[in-house]
Amino acid sequence: MAELAQMKIAEARDALRAGEVTSAELTEACLQAIEGAGALNAFVHHTPEIARDQAKAADARIKAGDAPAMCGIPLGIKDLFCTRGVPSQAASNILSGFTPEYESTVSGQLFDAGAVMLGKLNMDEFAMGSSNETSCYGNAINPWRRGNDDTALTPGGSSGGSASAVAADLCLGATGTDTGGSIRQPAAFAGITGIKPTYGRCSRWGIVAFASSLDQAGPMTKDVRDAAIMLQAMCGHDPRDSTSADLAVPDFEAALTGDVRGKTIGIPREYRMEGMPDEIEALWADGRRMLEDAGAKIVDISLPHTKYALPAYYVIAPAEASSNLARYDGVRYGRRATLAQGDGITEMYEKTRAEGFGAEVQRRVMVGTYVLSAGFYDAYYNRARKVRTLIKRDFEEVFAQGIDAILTPATPSSAFELGRTVEDPVEMYLNDVFTVTVNLAGLPGIAVPAGTDKHGLPLGLQLIGRPWEEGDLLNTAYALEQAAGFVAKPGKWW
Repeated sequence: MAELAQMKIAEARDALRAGEVTSAELTEACLQAIEGAGALNAFVHHTPEIARDQAKAADARIKAGDAPAMCGIPLGIKDLFCTRGVPSQAASNILSGFTPEYESTVSGQLFDAGAVMLGKLNMDEFAMGSSNETSCYGNAINPWRRGNDDTALTPGGSSGGSASAVAADLCLGATGTDTGGSIRQPAAFAGITGIKPTYGRCSRWGIVAFASSLDQAGPMTKDVRDAAIMLQAMCGHDPRDSTSADLAVPDFEAALTGDVRGKTIGIPREYRMEGMPDEIEALWADGRRMLEDAGAKIVDISLPHTKYALPAYYVIAPAEASSNLARYDGVRYGRRATLAQGDGITEMYEKTRAEGFGAEVQRRVMVGTYVLSAGFYDAYYNRARKVRTLIKRDFEEVFAQGIDAILTPATPSSAFELGRTVEDPVEMYLNDVFTVTVNLAGLPGIAVPAGTDKHGLPLGLQLIGRPWEEGDLLNTAYALEQAAGFVAKPGKWW
């Protein structure tokens, strides 16, 4: 049974259709794996009965010949997605007890396609974090270890539970969300594939909001083909989301030819950061060589406003977060603090938010409220918006010159020890240095495992694509994946 959970989505799909395995068997294998992996703290709300019912329905659908690609595939759902009748807390105490009576569009589309929900996955509180250390459920743990060292490592954030669960073969795929790198960074830390599609490609309806102009859902899977299959089921126009694009969804899997001859790949000089580890530099050079050997043309490019991306992001994202999180007031849903006699509505708000929000969320709300306040709005928020426009223009100019994709590192390091940087928020924010530009410009980006560091930990490369051209981006990533030949798996210690 254990080997069934190790299957990839494409393998499982083919085996299900051939009658070699049933969704019920796949689901039981994953449920057993989850039961034995409590040490990872990846799954935080377990839904075995829902999973078994969905698997039974999927098997009947497959038998009847009505089987979309995701039918019968066991998945984990990030706790940021509202799921009907299942706790959806965004890893925050302030949403303790919240059980929505509706389904997010993305999870609903996956279930309509026959996918199976194993449970809800750990994450940073309200998706604010890069290490999964701000969760009310406690830390998610990376299944990878440094050789014989048993030091617990971060799976990245905010989609840390998703990365950990996929890397440890607890599920065949998982949903993630990406506001500044929260799919791509944990994917790189855990040796899996994660794609953030173009802003507007996946509906945000029913996903707890962090920063509305940056948030985007995407799949986290064991390889590029699986990402293509799962992404297709997640995409599509949603009239309930005003930012959802009314565009046809291509067959992303059909785009995976592996042929990148004639493609032009840009290497941005501004991403060569001071103090970049030699291993990251070497991996980037290897990626460049692999794509060149595959027939792509490699050119150096300039994205001159890159150096302003991180400060602009950490003005815009907290500003939007402070606005979005104002709705959590202890009145309509979620947690309400116990009040003392004589306390009024102001005290209720203060106590509820003080008890319900963690330190990182409080920090970002305070920063966001500050930059939006009278006297500082123009100095900080409006200036950051102008910088965002310049960053977007940099990419537009590069793509207008015939660049098909841009190759960069995914992270500035391999997975680090839990607790190492949590006391220094600025150092933690630097983990997003290679990823935030993609969100600011609304572009698609994908992280692909491409090597290991000296301790045997996975390292990822990032490819940035043209808007709405996820198929072409996935194909370039597929060529890189084939050339890199990354097959390493974490040794089981949990």
